[in-house]
This record gives sequence, structure tokens and C-alpha cells, in this order.
Amino acid sequence: MLTQKQKDQFWREGVLVVEDAVTSDQLADLRGVFADWVEESRGQTDDYGETMDGRPRFDLQPGHSAAIPGLRRVQSPEEVSDVFANTMRAARTVDMCVELIGPALRFHHGKVNSKMPGTATAVKFHQDFPFQPMTNDDIITCLLFLDDVTLENGPLEVVPGTHKGPIYSHWHGGRFTGAVADSVKDEHIGNLVKCTGKAGSVCLMHARLLHGSAPNKSDKPRTLYITTYYAEDAIELSPNHLPSRLTHEIVRGEASGRVRCTPYNLELPEVPTDTSFFAQQEQS
Repeated sequence: MLTQKQKDQFWREGVLVVEDAVTSDQLADLRGVFADWVEESRGQTDDYGETMDGRPRFDLQPGHSAAIPGLRRVQSPEEVSDVFANTMRAARTVDMCVELIGPALRFHHGKVNSKMPGTATAVKFHQDFPFQPMTNDDIITCLLFLDDVTLENGPLEVVPGTHKGPIYSHWHGGRFTGAVADSVKDEHIGNLVKCTGKAGSVCLMHARLLHGSAPNKSDKPRTLYITTYYAEDAIELSPNHLPSRLTHEIVRGEASGRVRCTPYNLELPEVPTDTSFFAQQEQS
């Protein structure tokens, strides 16, 4: 599945882009379901739907309208779409993660993040691990490209190697803002790498890697199906920020009945009440 060179790159840089993570049929099915959701969103004026913690499932960008839809996130799409649930369990991505942090693997959460043409959605720099601390950090975020990701349509921007560095505070002014301080971004701005690729590719990213993204300045959408997997012997230390009825499902291997711990220090996250991560960051 992954070559030794690719595995070495992942552990050295904390990020790896791999082509053809899904079949052409799987990709077409995923895109079709999301296109239906975008059409449905044209008839909505506010966030809608409901997840198991009572928050809306479908998150609309400020300025959303029927003419210019701004559906920017779908929480836990696996709960409402067999296409997404099957991809979460069966995509080549899962086997790639097994080769990196296996042999046994659990699913943590999933979402679709989309940047429609002309919308202003950006992601401030952050690390995923402070949102979902566990007893060890063998956690991989998989960003599956449902569209071609280019330099112009808001690609993921990462700082290679930062998964080996500090876990930065995401608390500012007494709130868990979901973003690091501007000074942290400024420190690393010269080392940013933009992750681009054709639709069907996946970006595998370590949960401690510093990353963000800019708005979509093109006339093409940039949509990602994002799934997070973790080593079976890791145990959550705070409430899941995106709870799903599929959370903790073993997607490869078997339960070991053991827990593995690695040393680190961080501030526990705040249980979110906003519709999504985007609304959370807008307050920082």
C-alpha cells in the first residue's frame, strides 16, 4: 500500500499526499451525495439538521443564499449517507493508516469541509490533537480530495515537522478558540507547504501537525471528506467534539483490552456549543 519511502516521509514531516485513495466510482458517488446536499441547502436560510449532541449537521457560510450556496460543513455525514459510511470503512485510506499506526484502528469522527467559489471560509492555524486529546497521539486525520485541490482554491497549508514539536495553547481570553496565537503562525510562516492534488487523492496528516488554509479565490469548489482514525489502544481524555454513533468503531483489527500512554502536557479543550469549528474560530 505505502512504500517505505512514503512511511518515512510521513513520520519525518507529519504529512503525506497519496493519489487514488478511492476508486473513480467511489469518488463519483461521494461527489453526487454532496452535490445533492448543496442543492438542498439552497432552500435553507440558517444552519439545519441535527447531530446526536443537538447541534446542526449542516453549517452554512455567512452570506449563504439560494443563488450562491455556502454549505461549508456537514457533520458526521456517515450517519446520514451509506456512501460516506462505506468509504469511511473501506477506502484505501484506512489501510494506509493501519500501516502507519496499526494493526488495530478505530474511527473517531468525520466531516465534509467545503469552500465554494467566492466564499470567504478560511481556517486559522491550529493542531487537531488539542481538540481530541488521548492517552497517546497515534492519530491521523485523512483529508480526501473530492475536488481537484489547487494553489488558488484554498488548499491545506501545513508546517512539516511540527508534529514533533510543542502542543500549542488554543485558549485565548478565557475561551477555547480552536486556533494558535498569531505569534505561533508568524514563527512558522516561512516554512508553510501547500498540499495540492487531483480529486481522489488523500492527505494523511498527524494530529499534532500545525496547519490551516486560506479562502477559495478561484471559480472552482474545494471540498474535502475528512476522517480521523486512531490507534485502538488510545483512550479519549475529553468529550468528543464531534460525537457520532459510529465513534470508536473498530475499522481494522480487534480490541486489545489494553491502553498505551505517552507523556505530554496540554490544556483540555472546551466542549463546543457552536454549530462547528468554523463558528468557534470566528470568535478568536
